[in-house]
Amino acid sequence: MTQPAPDASSHVAIIGGGPAGLMAAEVLSQAGIQVDLYDGMPSVGRKFLLAGVGGMNITHSEAYPAFLSRYAERAPQIAPLLRAFGANELCEWIHGLGITTFVGSSGRVFPSDMKAAPLLRAWLKRLREAGVVIHTRHRWLGWRDGSLVIHSPDGEKTLRPEATLLALGGGSWARLGSDGAWLPLLEQQGVTAAPLQPSNCGFDVAGWSEVLRDKFAGAPLKNVAIAPPQGTPRLGECVITASGIEGSLIYALSAPIREQINHQGSTTIEIDLLPGKPLDKVQAALAKPRGSRSMAKHLHSQLGIDGIKAALLRELTNAETFADPARLAGAIKALPLTLVKTRPLDEAISSAGGVPFEALNERLMLKALPGVFCAGEMLDWEAPTGGYLLTACFASGRVAGHGMLEWLRQRA
Repeated sequence: MTQPAPDASSHVAIIGGGPAGLMAAEVLSQAGIQVDLYDGMPSVGRKFLLAGVGGMNITHSEAYPAFLSRYAERAPQIAPLLRAFGANELCEWIHGLGITTFVGSSGRVFPSDMKAAPLLRAWLKRLREAGVVIHTRHRWLGWRDGSLVIHSPDGEKTLRPEATLLALGGGSWARLGSDGAWLPLLEQQGVTAAPLQPSNCGFDVAGWSEVLRDKFAGAPLKNVAIAPPQGTPRLGECVITASGIEGSLIYALSAPIREQINHQGSTTIEIDLLPGKPLDKVQAALAKPRGSRSMAKHLHSQLGIDGIKAALLRELTNAETFADPARLAGAIKALPLTLVKTRPLDEAISSAGGVPFEALNERLMLKALPGVFCAGEMLDWEAPTGGYLLTACFASGRVAGHGMLEWLRQRA
């Protein structure tokens, strides 16, 4: 039997103008639904634009099983979203906006000009032409007597849309609009969300020495491998900071590191400073006679270790280990670094926690609030950088938009 079309006069409200909210707006407006989108900031897509600074990594080209595995324990819940609108569909959608893409050497997918702004401009033009009305500087304050309460430049407004999408982001980069202020608003309605935590974040150590902090803060640590607790080593690079360590390799391992700190108060990672050289080769190189040369010069001449790598060896080994070639070789291949806490949530690239999938149906509607849907980073999932975050945000917005259409059809 043919499903009835939703009433063209139906009106929906979308709270949040990031990729998830904008994607849902597209789905709904293309079906003839009147969409009003509200965002508390002076313009929409601010975090999306920030993600494009230095190169807009929109998605990733790796095979689906590996792609899905990036969502770790939430892979079963993310899988239906990606089946509906995965990396290939996202690229086709971008091409439909007149933006070409290319696959980088790492497998990451970028717009050809590497910029987010042209994509966002083309998208907003299409949405406005479809009738989407975007209200900026309109901040959602929750519900009152079943109505949405919005603070606007003209004062407080109340709305009673037929369906509502909440796409308010996580808790990182509050200055761009993702401040997590929606958590207590949902809790007041009986929706229990997981606390927001930093994801793709840096970590603090108990304290660097003054010498290392002053001389090497900001130094890149390249061509290393890091093993998280009970994990497999990963190759990459990171950066030593004044308080600890951050960068792409650390971000990729941030979830297990964070959880170990949550449970134990601290955790120790192991850094392989020479991942391309096996332990026996390192031992053999250091065992060669060094004559009157210092161990630091011996490290440089035999293994090319100097700069920040040599400084870390000095920092994280005692004098006896540094003077003993056999023990020093072991430290080079597994240098222990104890991390004591994450950097603040507002510094993180993204956040973990939020609305659990168990509180939603398969259409991403809140079970406790019929007609209210959630999408994007405010859902309880996390993923590493590399295009996975944006892909799931787009996909969840798409699924929520279709879910809202289905809700409207059922009520027609």
